Amino acid sequence: MTAKAKPVTPEDALDPSKALVPSVLEVNEVRVQKGFWPKLRRTAARIPFAAQLVSVYYAARDPETPLAAKGIMMGALAYFVLPIDAIPDIFAGIGFTDDAAVIAALIATLGANVRSRHREQAEKAVERLKD
Repeated sequence: MTAKAKPVTPEDALDPSKALVPSVLEVNEVRVQKGFWPKLRRTAARIPFAAQLVSVYYAARDPETPLAAKGIMMGALAYFVLPIDAIPDIFAGIGFTDDAAVIAALIATLGANVRSRHREQAEKAVERLKD
């Protein structure tokens, strides 16, 4: 980030209209890179949408995925990683419903970018995490 650049707020990072702003994309990528696997390890057994979440992660990291799709995917993954969201994850039973809704909406709109190889990788990764 340059000295003149405005800091990216969490709201900016989650705003779909700003998903491809380079500084927002960079912040989301760093946030996902640092927090995705640790949070997934803690929660994989409790969330039924773990495989879909991981398949989106693999699609977002795939060089063949279009940049626009990657930007939106990183925003959705960053939402999962953030400790503060619409329904805090600490609430048993309902804490991950907002995260599930975000991933479901993403797959409904960008599902063509989540290839079978991403889903296969995700299934294997989630099985390893649950063991």
